[in-house]
Amino acid sequence: MKIRCGIVGLPNVGKSTLFNALTTAGVDASNYPFCTIDPNIHSVAVPDARLATLAGIMQTQTFIPSLIEFVDIAGLVEGASQGEGLGNKFLGHIRETDAIVHVVRCFDNNEIAHVANTIDPSSDIKTINTELLLADTQTVERNLNRAEKGSKAAHKGASEQRDFFKTLLQHLDQSRPAREFRSTTEEAKLWFRDLRLLTAKPTLYVANIDESSILSGNSYSDDVADYLGRNQDFDLILICGALESELSLIEGDEKSAFLQDLNLKEPALNRLIKSCYKLLGLQTFFTTDSKKIRAWSVKVGTKAPNAAGVIHSDFERGFICAEVISYTDYTQFMGEQGCKIAGKLRLEGKDYILSEGDVIHFRFNV
Repeated sequence: MKIRCGIVGLPNVGKSTLFNALTTAGVDASNYPFCTIDPNIHSVAVPDARLATLAGIMQTQTFIPSLIEFVDIAGLVEGASQGEGLGNKFLGHIRETDAIVHVVRCFDNNEIAHVANTIDPSSDIKTINTELLLADTQTVERNLNRAEKGSKAAHKGASEQRDFFKTLLQHLDQSRPAREFRSTTEEAKLWFRDLRLLTAKPTLYVANIDESSILSGNSYSDDVADYLGRNQDFDLILICGALESELSLIEGDEKSAFLQDLNLKEPALNRLIKSCYKLLGLQTFFTTDSKKIRAWSVKVGTKAPNAAGVIHSDFERGFICAEVISYTDYTQFMGEQGCKIAGKLRLEGKDYILSEGDVIHFRFNV
């Protein structure tokens, strides 16, 4: 399944620097507003040490990780919902994503301009969230107007839609994000989903800090945590974008030594990718053949036939059963044959709900 996370924030907060570090794509990260106009998109591997472990058991060098797409979206400014700074175009780019990575500037640097000429992280967050909320309000208002016209014309279901949009609009007018809204019927859930509201998207906040603050943060990142804690549930990661850019360019022992010198176990980008994965409610299952191991992403709660469909639609259409081994058993008994001997290979039917790390072979017939 395709997973897309949009990197969002004011201009010059480090979005393209973060994107470069994630993807080593080398996109322009210049010091001026709207350096990025068309979104840069790149697929990034989800770090998973289990792949190497499974490959070692199977004695293969080929393993394919799950992927997440990251989108570097141009900086939003106050008035974006009214079209300021090409805002309508940029908001449209956000609408195409599954989750938002909201980057907040938490460092001082006189050589990098700030659009407000002052470093105030909580104000920056409020500016972005306000523009997203205003854009959602406009979306709901347009749909409410259509529903009201349909209601007057006695169109089927229009009155129910009208009441739903009115309730949702009242919710947004209280400066509450759409993700906090609860639909009461299955039909209303479909209406809500079809709106593709910006503030309905799960959001991860990234405090872009200076190198000296990577272990414990600074007063700016403390301000972010305090503001978010007072206003919403949140996930916050501290990242030094400039440092991560350096780390992304080195490999092997040199990278390990660099991390050790910084008292870090892994690059912060790994935590960012894993956090996006968790934020979207995803889990991993594995497939194996004689030549390779592959990781696949599905939503938590996915049933076996739907997981099979992620690989190929024929697998879902002709699903018979799934041969399942837990990752723990697979590693303990050193592969499929050992698990068969130990009685750890299970046959599961169409109602089986996948568990994290399942190693699966799907049987199908079309």
